[in-house]
Amino acid sequence: MISTRLLRRRIRSVQSTAKITRAMEMIATAKMKRAQEQAVRGRPYSEKIGQIIADLGAIVSPGNVLHPLLEKREVKKIAIIHITSDRGLCGGLNANINRLTGTFILEQQVPVTIVAVGRKGRDFMMRARRDIKAEFTNLGDRPKLFDILPISRIVMDEYIAGHVDKVYVAYSKFVSAMAQKPVIEQLLPLEPPAKTTGGQIADYIFEPDSDFVLGELLPRYMEMKIFHAILESIASEQSARMVAMRNATDNANDVMQELTLVLNKARQESITKELLDINGGLAVLQ
Repeated sequence: MISTRLLRRRIRSVQSTAKITRAMEMIATAKMKRAQEQAVRGRPYSEKIGQIIADLGAIVSPGNVLHPLLEKREVKKIAIIHITSDRGLCGGLNANINRLTGTFILEQQVPVTIVAVGRKGRDFMMRARRDIKAEFTNLGDRPKLFDILPISRIVMDEYIAGHVDKVYVAYSKFVSAMAQKPVIEQLLPLEPPAKTTGGQIADYIFEPDSDFVLGELLPRYMEMKIFHAILESIASEQSARMVAMRNATDNANDVMQELTLVLNKARQESITKELLDINGGLAVLQ
């Protein structure tokens, strides 16, 4: 039978673990709410720039040259922006997105290069011996648009230079606090959102012209899409960590209950044994 001293030590250890996981759950909950709010605040800008690009894409200027980010060509090499978290303790979130990206790479018939965002994805790609073009870590829980500009710049430069012919982004899409969906979306060549207003194009006056404005907005649109993918990934990470820590806390409480029952049984057995020894000694003396 396990000694009562060892059982008490185990119970104290599990209690400490439960306190830590409970605190981590509360922190993840607060961070998840902030990440959701940040994503919601960026939606008006995302919708408006998408609407303007849809209007501009419907205007065909005579003799205009197609913007490099819209150019479609034969695919000889692919780049993937692989977004994961820097830390673990978030359930199977990173494993799911790593598995999806790994399967996608195996299905390709052309070389694939990786732009890793987050330590977990970078480590996975290094273990798989994939071609890592660049890596970005320590973006934090509340990144700004300025922080992701190097990511968008490196993929746009590679695409414009013709080093890659297609660019995808892989990230965990936030569905709800209990569900996160790993997805892979195409970034380049850019496909402007379809115009859904159903009416005629607004009578805008573009200065100097519509082609110039479209050329200036397309990089901003690209940066916005990457930024929102990172925000979605952060919200998914915090929600997954919240659920994982809640489950860990519940499991710790269950373990404490089981250990407490075992401790009570051990104490009762020890007391019964001592009483029997006392009774046996009295019988011998009598």
